[in-house]
Amino acid sequence: MISIQFSTLNQYVSEIQRQINATAAATYIIQNDVVVNEWYSGRHDSFSSSRTVDAESQFNVASVRKTYLGFANSLLIESGMIHSIDDEIGHYINEDLDLIKGITIRHCLTHTHGLHISEGKVVSSFLPGTDWAYTNLGINLLIELVQCVTGTSLADYIQHTLLEPAGLVETGWRTQYEERLIYNYYRDEDNCVGPNDSPAGEQSNLFVSARELALWGNLHLNKGKMQGKQVFLETIFNRITTTHTPETLPSHLPRQGFIWWLQSSSPLDQIGSNVPDGSYQILGITGCACLVIPKYQAVAVRMYNQVHNKSGYNYLEDIRQFGNKVFEAFDKNSDKQER
Repeated sequence: MISIQFSTLNQYVSEIQRQINATAAATYIIQNDVVVNEWYSGRHDSFSSSRTVDAESQFNVASVRKTYLGFANSLLIESGMIHSIDDEIGHYINEDLDLIKGITIRHCLTHTHGLHISEGKVVSSFLPGTDWAYTNLGINLLIELVQCVTGTSLADYIQHTLLEPAGLVETGWRTQYEERLIYNYYRDEDNCVGPNDSPAGEQSNLFVSARELALWGNLHLNKGKMQGKQVFLETIFNRITTTHTPETLPSHLPRQGFIWWLQSSSPLDQIGSNVPDGSYQILGITGCACLVIPKYQAVAVRMYNQVHNKSGYNYLEDIRQFGNKVFEAFDKNSDKQER
């Protein structure tokens, strides 16, 4: 279903697809639990014989995967297996590093832990909770937390507690080639997502269809409801989408929930400035993104199989423009309805 309302948005996504040399692209938009735009473009690979992108195509969503980790942590709090996000993460994992002392679950969820890699070693660049820096070290600690607390892998935990109850079958960590998968460039040593040889959930090899990523955003929007039925507790999603960035953090730095970016006035914010307050978003280096706009009861997804950023391409400007164009489509339609 390609909607005239979102024709400008689809055209923009198509233009960026050409600019970044992505062979595949898609948009999928839900409003009030109804699909209002579904658009697909290109093929799974650069070969003319490769599969055409369609509703069953699954994209490597890169860092979008981290929101499933956020769900796992919120569920563990709900079940009492984690006491508080202000607990030191070292209380739950098997690491005995002096560097993680004082680092809480909150710091890891909001990228305020201060850890990074320098010359092959883990170092601390600032005291926990005093600054912000996007690195995967806090994410890796949270994955280890899930494994230690549950006794199973993140992927297995998500499969049994989320994907199966929600009926999501086009979402999962993939290690083998399959016809519906897009972005199979793992043989390239310089690929931007890393290896895909582990099914445990610690690698960036989560594949999701455009429609199931939109359903994932819609599950957050509806606070655990699917088709009007409360499948998951509302408190799980209230926790995920509430600001958890330490209050002491300077106002010019990003605000985050359980990993999701929350709309803010930060110059580092990755949500378009026109997108209404209360909105939240997640995105990955392959170009995939899921934007939730509660004001319009809407979820907007875009998908790419971007391999590398091309010269002259501004990723931050692009993702902000995407959000602004989504807003414009809803805002214009809202004006028409008011008339």
